[in-house]
Amino acid sequence: MEITGILSAVVIGIVIGVLGRLVLPGRQHIGVLWTIVVGIVAALVGAAIAAGLGVADTNGVDWIEWLIQIGLAAVGVAALDRAMAGRR
Repeated sequence: MEITGILSAVVIGIVIGVLGRLVLPGRQHIGVLWTIVVGIVAALVGAAIAAGLGVADTNGVDWIEWLIQIGLAAVGVAALDRAMAGRR
């Protein structure tokens, strides 16, 4: 992955984190910064998974890659929310 790919993953990760949070029902008890961090990690891991599956570079919008990233972000936000709830 080149530097431009990493920078775009960070920017897309912010959007992915917010979308992952919106997919989950109810209120999450984590901050916006943690949501962004989860989104960035989900974007990077999702891009790697999509590349491994061979669906990362398609003509047009990479919908499958986006769905993988949003799904990972939703799982990450839910896991972090449960971890934070357990600490209270």
